[in-house]
Amino acid sequence: MLLAETQGDRLLTEYDTIIIDEAHERSLNIDFLIGLGRRLLEKRPELKILITSATLEVEKFLKAFDNPPLFRVSGRLYPVEVSYFEPEPVRQKKEEPDYVDLAIQAVDFIKKEKPPGDILIFMPTEQDIQETCRRLQGKHYPGAVILPLFARMPAHQQKQIYNVKEGKIVVATNVAETSLTIPGIRYVVDTGLARLSQYQTSSGIHSLPILPISRSSAEQRQGRCGRVSAGLCLRLYSEEDYLSRPEHTPPEILRSNLAEVILRMLDLELGDPLRFPFLDQPAARAVRDGYRTLLELGAVEKIETGFELTDLGRKMARLPLDPRLSRLLLEADRRGCLQQATVIAAALSIQDPRLRPLERAADADRVQSVFQHPESDFLTFYNLWQALQSAIQGQVSSPNLKKFARDYFLSYNRLREWLFVQEQILEILEEQKIDTRSRKVRPADSDLYTAVHKSVLSGFISHLASHKEKNIYDAARSQEAMLWPGSALFKKPPSWVVAAELVRTNRLYLRTVARVNPAWAEELAPHLCRYSYEAPYWDKNRGQVRAKERVTLFNLTIISGRDVPYGRQDPEAAHEIFVDEALVKHQVNRDLPFLEHNHRLVSQVRLLEEKLRQRNILIPEHYLFDFYSSRLQGVYSLEGLEQRIKNAGSDDFLRLKEENLYLTRPEPELTEKYPDSLKILGHSYQLRYRFAPGEEDDGVTIMIPRRLIEQVTEALLTWPVPGRLQEKVEACLKALPKEYRKLLQPLAEKAEQIAAELKPAPVSFFAALAALLKDRYKLDIPRQVWEKLEIPRHLKMRIAIVNEAGQEVLSGRDLNFLKKMLSSQARQPAVEEAPGWREARARWERADLAGWEESLPEIPEEVAIDDFLKGYPALVASGDRLEVRLFRTAEEARLSHLLAVENILSRQFQKDLNFILRSYDFPEDLRPVMLFFGGEAGLKNRIIQKIREEAFRKNFRRLEELQSFIREAALKQLFETAHRIFSAAQEVLQEYRKTRSFIQEMEAARKKMGVSSSLPESLREELENLAPENFLVIYPADFLTRLPRMVEALGLRAQRARLSAEKDRAKAAQVEPFLVEYERLRRLARKKPNPEKERLLFELRWMIEELKISIFAPEIKTAFPVSAKRLATRIREIEGRLEQD
Repeated sequence: MLLAETQGDRLLTEYDTIIIDEAHERSLNIDFLIGLGRRLLEKRPELKILITSATLEVEKFLKAFDNPPLFRVSGRLYPVEVSYFEPEPVRQKKEEPDYVDLAIQAVDFIKKEKPPGDILIFMPTEQDIQETCRRLQGKHYPGAVILPLFARMPAHQQKQIYNVKEGKIVVATNVAETSLTIPGIRYVVDTGLARLSQYQTSSGIHSLPILPISRSSAEQRQGRCGRVSAGLCLRLYSEEDYLSRPEHTPPEILRSNLAEVILRMLDLELGDPLRFPFLDQPAARAVRDGYRTLLELGAVEKIETGFELTDLGRKMARLPLDPRLSRLLLEADRRGCLQQATVIAAALSIQDPRLRPLERAADADRVQSVFQHPESDFLTFYNLWQALQSAIQGQVSSPNLKKFARDYFLSYNRLREWLFVQEQILEILEEQKIDTRSRKVRPADSDLYTAVHKSVLSGFISHLASHKEKNIYDAARSQEAMLWPGSALFKKPPSWVVAAELVRTNRLYLRTVARVNPAWAEELAPHLCRYSYEAPYWDKNRGQVRAKERVTLFNLTIISGRDVPYGRQDPEAAHEIFVDEALVKHQVNRDLPFLEHNHRLVSQVRLLEEKLRQRNILIPEHYLFDFYSSRLQGVYSLEGLEQRIKNAGSDDFLRLKEENLYLTRPEPELTEKYPDSLKILGHSYQLRYRFAPGEEDDGVTIMIPRRLIEQVTEALLTWPVPGRLQEKVEACLKALPKEYRKLLQPLAEKAEQIAAELKPAPVSFFAALAALLKDRYKLDIPRQVWEKLEIPRHLKMRIAIVNEAGQEVLSGRDLNFLKKMLSSQARQPAVEEAPGWREARARWERADLAGWEESLPEIPEEVAIDDFLKGYPALVASGDRLEVRLFRTAEEARLSHLLAVENILSRQFQKDLNFILRSYDFPEDLRPVMLFFGGEAGLKNRIIQKIREEAFRKNFRRLEELQSFIREAALKQLFETAHRIFSAAQEVLQEYRKTRSFIQEMEAARKKMGVSSSLPESLREELENLAPENFLVIYPADFLTRLPRMVEALGLRAQRARLSAEKDRAKAAQVEPFLVEYERLRRLARKKPNPEKERLLFELRWMIEELKISIFAPEIKTAFPVSAKRLATRIREIEGRLEQD
């Protein structure tokens, strides 16, 4: 409290004397007061400082205070003999006995060789005490009472050391060294060991290793005997060992986190901690570690001259608490959960009040389980606190407190301490004008969980940990830690936790933990987050290069796969992707005249390659890349491209010339032999060329409308295009049996002669070729030979039957079979009765599966049943069961499989989905707005469904791929998606609330003036159309991030319309024609609806919404360039597409 007073009175002018007692303990506060005292004496020479201690490094204190007066007060003690105990020879043992063995031997020695008297044994740990007591009880010493003593023992058990007058053997930790005086002790057995709190600057961990005690501590233990008679101290280590030990235990400042001291010193402007007059200067590394903690908490920021306090740091410095706790409390104040936070902060400031006596451990676990929160040890403390308050009814001195402690195996003293500490915290907060009695929000249970644990995480941000396996977690800075076995979360470890403590004993443990959402960390500590980017890609809908953002905190990935713009992160790489994907590969959905011009030229040249089956006509793509890149340096988006064109005055500098596109230019006479269409019986049929050996559509494809299929004969389609005539002739000659082939040598020369003479005729190509061979070369080749002839696939005409919209219905290279398939009478039996279909069903279909079984490692997207029939296997979800079914259409199979994978993953991560549902909360002021969207519960359920779709609706076809996703990416992707969807939904709600309010204000103003107007109702209807109750269902996830802008624009329109309805009408008139056209196209599309038409109309609607933004709220930037001209062009394009169907 004296340190706290320096906040308001730096010279402590209210005091003329300061007494610092127990100075030998050298705690942080004591050292800080001593250093502060030395400075105060320089400014207040009249101030008196008294320093008292039983054991003290006198010379160090004398030197520090310039040799002040020294007073020695000695007490009466009996002589104490010190003996360095040597164990009995241990035969037939390979190892030296440990300190428990030595202690047992020492007691045996005392019992046999020394007069009767009480014995005090010092052990380093509770476990050692329990083992020593058990083994001593097995000795059955006459009249001996074995008593354990450690700090966590209930008070009534500790009192037994005073009740037993003779024959007691007390086995204690160093609590008996100074804290308690045990009467009647004649013998001390000193193991020379103790658990000492130690802070590791490298890892930020408080550990409790077993270490040798100092010589002064050994003397304190020695002094426990010799108070009632002569005593004996048996040290279980050698005299050489004793003399080699440090004289005093290192002061806390040399083995602690200095964050609190540094924070206070910065606030008091006491300068550099390394120059402050501490008795023992802290190590530079420890100081750096203190600053690191404060940086993590956001209390300080680095400047050129060192560090300075942030606004948050100044508030923290005013709270005389551990910086982590002050950060927690300030965050809780902001989030309206200060009541819970003060209880938790107080609990973290004391020893755990729960006891677990070894002989009644199961009973203790059972009765204390009523307080357990399944997801948070912090809320377990709060549950215990609420039960405590109910029991004592606000009366700390109530006898019910003892009964409550006894009934639930709790420490009475620690409960009292908890109550006092919490009260003290409340007083500290109230002194700083922080209202602890009212709450700024009234969170529901799920919101309270979020608020409390965001507050906890803010104070323990570096104690975030990610689940690795079983109870093992990856902690900050590449450490591995295990959940403390006593945690309520031990049996069901969550994906992410925050811990109040990282404690190392035999291994690193996470103590006092709670389940958290890792995305909270970015909100709470953005200054600690590191961002990296992977998988950059071109997004043609947004017109920019984007990438998957990865957010890490202390080497832990807290967010992965977040879709963000990439241009500013790596302009050079983004430029290369933009040029390659958008320009070279023509992946844009905007009207760019130069690109259409270039694409048309490139397509013409590329078509020649397809026709001639060569890849040496068109210049390589890197020439095109260099062409664009050299002219568009620094451009990585369509917005930047359009600005560059605008600055240049035209797009001429980006237009290619046809002559520059050829590596080798074929002769016109050659290209004429590859027509773009084929005329049969008065009808012209389009030809499509593809040079793709091995692919199904390799070669020439003739597009035949379904209605004309009967007018085309098989014979006419056996003829190749003129440019392939000689090649087909030669292929036929090579395929002839040897007896014919040898008569036509050399084949290439004969093929050239035959091709020159062979003219198209209304008969089969093979019949014409056979007739020519018979006439010219006297070779009579039977028809059966021609029917069995095997020639390359690309030399057989591929037939594609198309519907009215130009879409392929069937394709193959056997016209008669395709006609049969099209027959409504024959087609159904052909599929159902085909032996291949039945065999495929038997092979692929499964029923009543509990999950995706190992026996089915892969489910392909399609299986070939025969040359013309394909099946599409897919998973089908039915409740919690699965099956595999063979579908006839790819679309039907794909949808079923996506839903089934979503079902599998949703069941796998149901607990995480439930946690997300509970952990995300909306601000209090949005609760009334949620009623327009089905209430909070309905809204959150729709959000969860959208999260499931986005995160889990995956087309995994290999089981290994699914399992890998579950192991490595699912959780991170789930939480990232959840963060994105919830954030977008919240933004929509906020803009909806504001816009609705503006409309209501307009309506009220007009009513007040007695003006009748339909404008408010029209705007309200537009708002409902823009953000309907089911907006989360009907809009794709990537569109949700654009929706808030549109709602905001409508709000701005409402504000301006209130001032001038006439201007609003004029602006609305600019949009009206496009809305009329949109409705007309919707009616046209309804005649024959399909997903592609829906997509086109969706795109058009949002182009109109972007136009509204440019007209009504131009200060809000449009997502892409839009104008009346662009819209009119797009409407014509869509209309043309719709009319084709």
